Amino acid sequence: MTVTAPGPRAESAAPAARRAGWARGAGAAAAGALPALAFPAPALWWLAYVALVPWMLLARSAPTPRRAALDGWLGGAGFMLAVHHWLAASLTVFLVVLALLLGALWAPWGWLVRRLLGTGPGGAVPRPWPALVLLPCGWLMVELARSWQYLGGPWGLLGASQWQVPPALRLVSLGGVWLVSALVVLVNTAVTALVALPALRRPAAAALLAAALATGAAWLWAPRPHPAGWARIAVVQPGVVVGRNARLAREEQLTRQLAGTRPSLVVWGESSVGVDLAARPDVARRLAALSRLVGADLLVNVDAERADGTGISKTSVLVGPRGVTGPAYDKMRLVPFGEYVPLRPLLGWATSVGKAAGEDRRRGARQVVMDAEGLRIGPLVCFESAFPDMSRRLAGDGAQLLVAQSSTASFQHTWAPAQHASLAALRAAETWRPVVHATLTGVSAVYDAAGRQAGHRVGTGTAEAVVYDVPLAAGRSPYVRFGDWVPHLALLLVLSAAAYEVTCAVRRPVPVPR
Repeated sequence: MTVTAPGPRAESAAPAARRAGWARGAGAAAAGALPALAFPAPALWWLAYVALVPWMLLARSAPTPRRAALDGWLGGAGFMLAVHHWLAASLTVFLVVLALLLGALWAPWGWLVRRLLGTGPGGAVPRPWPALVLLPCGWLMVELARSWQYLGGPWGLLGASQWQVPPALRLVSLGGVWLVSALVVLVNTAVTALVALPALRRPAAAALLAAALATGAAWLWAPRPHPAGWARIAVVQPGVVVGRNARLAREEQLTRQLAGTRPSLVVWGESSVGVDLAARPDVARRLAALSRLVGADLLVNVDAERADGTGISKTSVLVGPRGVTGPAYDKMRLVPFGEYVPLRPLLGWATSVGKAAGEDRRRGARQVVMDAEGLRIGPLVCFESAFPDMSRRLAGDGAQLLVAQSSTASFQHTWAPAQHASLAALRAAETWRPVVHATLTGVSAVYDAAGRQAGHRVGTGTAEAVVYDVPLAAGRSPYVRFGDWVPHLALLLVLSAAAYEVTCAVRRPVPVPR
């Protein structure tokens, strides 16, 4: 037997293929990161409608289904890293690990892009409509999966990039942020077909026209909330203050300036009080005196060790002229690694390489609607404003006003404060309830029941007490009434398509060798 040594051309082909693979992987990560520019702070909202096109073009051109799945994975990792890059100061290298883990959720979507838009074996598209329907549905499945609180929560949903676009906010009231995500992916899919598939240009153009007409119809004829009076809400933002005692003193000073403004409610930010009011009755009496001076209840947030020894919790507390009043609310959705470490025995090493929580916070058991002198308010703490289901439940329970208490003190001069404040506009449009987003260091903002900004935004690092005249609204939005029907419909369509493919594979005749 003669053994032929590989020639110089074969020897050079392997390194070249490896270099091409690495370059393709880097391109996939960069293409996946592109949609992050549509979110605040860049806020290039229009970019969202074409930002997925480079990623989809790359995945559809993959030589194999496995390579398309890898393109989806790396693109998803790039997207997660770009949207959450401001966490690097806290999580350091662990942020890359998390991005790679969450990016794997996009691997099936990358495979699906090639399957429906690609060419070659396993990639031919006999009809364009499956791609225009199933690719948005597949994207929603990724967003639904990563919205689970233990996977980090729904921060950076693609539809959230449209928080300042009035027609998009009208769609949000019908189907939540999910409906806008589906619309954005549909437009990207149609644009990809227009660019790369001449045979599909006519149905792609028809899909774009249908999306525009549907959005216009929703803008003109979708139901709207009914005016229901006004509430004067004061927001106290102490700015950057070192030490909990100094912060409390600054908040008291700013609150005293509200005397004579006759607010209905005064809102302080997350972790605004650093002691348990049950263990420090002197602090509780000071807050009650402030309430009497201003003539309104104070909604504060206590971040301290409980006097009964049950641990630390972040608790929203309403303080009236006679002290603490009504039920308190303990934060239910905790920030992974920021307020607890998932699987601490396994991942506890994260505390040694970043600023992960050294001690797990105590998790609340249920949501609460508070009564502030006749005004029913639904409190949310920190990134709970990212969860559509929480605000929808509060609106369904009768809340007239949603209040999100946040901090963002650890992420000054990053994209985080603006991203966080923008979520309040979405929750307002979804629920037909105005939302007050009050922080320690900015951005603080108020949005009316249509998601429009009411009054001015208080920027990062600013110390100010601001009074807002907030229009209240009545009625139940379609989203509050029908819930998450959009992702549920998407799941049904994906499962139906999968069942159809399995049925066709089973019924396909097996070739008999001659």
